[in-house]
Amino acid sequence: MGRKGRISGLGVSLVGAVCLTLGLSGCGASYDTTSPRSAREHAASDAGHSTPAASKPDVLKKGDGANDKTDQNGVNPSVDCAVAKCVALTFDAGPSGNTPRLLEILKREKAHATFFMLGKKHIEKHPDLVRRIADEGHELANHTWSHKILTKTDSDEVRSEITRVQTAVKKLTGRTLLLMRPPQGRTDERVSKICRELGVAQVLWSVTAKDYQTNDSALIEKRVLDQTKRDGIILLHDIYKGTVPAVPGILAKLKKEGYTVVTVSQLMAPAVPEPGKVYRP
Repeated sequence: MGRKGRISGLGVSLVGAVCLTLGLSGCGASYDTTSPRSAREHAASDAGHSTPAASKPDVLKKGDGANDKTDQNGVNPSVDCAVAKCVALTFDAGPSGNTPRLLEILKREKAHATFFMLGKKHIEKHPDLVRRIADEGHELANHTWSHKILTKTDSDEVRSEITRVQTAVKKLTGRTLLLMRPPQGRTDERVSKICRELGVAQVLWSVTAKDYQTNDSALIEKRVLDQTKRDGIILLHDIYKGTVPAVPGILAKLKKEGYTVVTVSQLMAPAVPEPGKVYRP
């Protein structure tokens, strides 16, 4: 189920290509990763949930969106990603002034996402948006307090970066966050150990539009669609002005291709995120 974040025995150019594709700045670090699909299949096997799709008439099988109410982790009981063609949609570094428009789009399209939120100048500036994200059925997650590179930060400060967000969100919503995305995707065994102590799993991605480099919404949409595959995780940012306008087109085309857009926890269900683990498609 696990695999190493560092790819041994491959040429430097190939490793570089993998890092470039994923946009993972810390790709050279060594750590174990698990795919959401692998976690899901393992949990289903352990629980004896390997029911054939044909015998699940009430389970969403096509890209109809999340129609039923989700739990506090954005998990919709009517969606089974072992049956449906799922992809997780995630937004980093908010909330921001762009987030209300994004939430309206997601609500209209009956889609749910995971929001990896920053503390400084975001959670502390937009507490009402944090509550709204939670109230509208999305998954809240941690992107650290001030976006420090955790692999270059001492252990006490790493704990502070994660804990401050956990505490702030708990106070605002009553929710305990299960997921954390390390800034720039940089993690290692030390950071993973701290995450295990603090009760959070780490989540990377398989699709990046690199929307921090462009405000061209059409280009952002194209990059997402070109990279998306079943059981993937899409990384976008709701802090850049070109990103939110790209979302309606992304959702419409994904639906046309039969995708169901879900949260990270939904993608993994019935598995529950394991603290300290690094999940990457």
